[in-house]
Amino acid sequence: MNQSPQDNIIPFVAQQRLPFTIRIVDDAHALLQAVHIRHAAYARHVPALARLLSAPEAGDHDAAAAVLLAESRLDGEPLGTMRIQTNQHHELAIEQSVALPQWLRQRRLAEATRLGICTGGIGRVVKTFLFKAFYQYCRRARVDWMVIGARSPLDRQYEALLFQDVFPGRGFVPLAHAGNIPHRILAFEMATADARWRQAEHSLYGLFCRTHHPDIDLRIAEEAGAARVQPARPPVRIAAEA
Repeated sequence: MNQSPQDNIIPFVAQQRLPFTIRIVDDAHALLQAVHIRHAAYARHVPALARLLSAPEAGDHDAAAAVLLAESRLDGEPLGTMRIQTNQHHELAIEQSVALPQWLRQRRLAEATRLGICTGGIGRVVKTFLFKAFYQYCRRARVDWMVIGARSPLDRQYEALLFQDVFPGRGFVPLAHAGNIPHRILAFEMATADARWRQAEHSLYGLFCRTHHPDIDLRIAEEAGAARVQPARPPVRIAAEA
């Protein structure tokens, strides 16, 4: 029997307020704020791809996607963003470029893309809590595996979070939805997350699993959780893997 991501979870024992909020975008203005911080972040690191990200994308309006926006509690300034897409209605964006192995294909999946944060120390903090929001979203949506494509050296950060290689020994794969920049494909099992972080005495375990952050508001995700995301049936593949 498959273990639920909700099983063996230790309840929150502390509460902490943040100097920013994280919410799911639900209006045009908020989406433009997310696009602004996304474009600025990509322009610093991958300017060729940033040129394609100056306006909202089709993926931002996907019924199986959620755009997260972090905003300063002081002045409402956008500080960071991430887009989460599940395979509720169709394959993940990453599957445009690579066929996932059988052990992932018929599972409930969620992919994080378009991560962008502001500069400075606050940006690093925002990044950590955007990932916590991703983790919480996946728990509420009953996702089995989180999937990401990470370019070097960002892949090491996910490896430190106990993500595993989807294709051990294969290396980096060019991704069409990321400007054909080579990315390492990594996955994270939700059902065992709490136990693995706890056993590893991971530095973020207390923050992610034992501390409630009311400034992370994912109430829109409750509907996705109630629907219990179902994996899309993959179409018949004709071409070889990218």
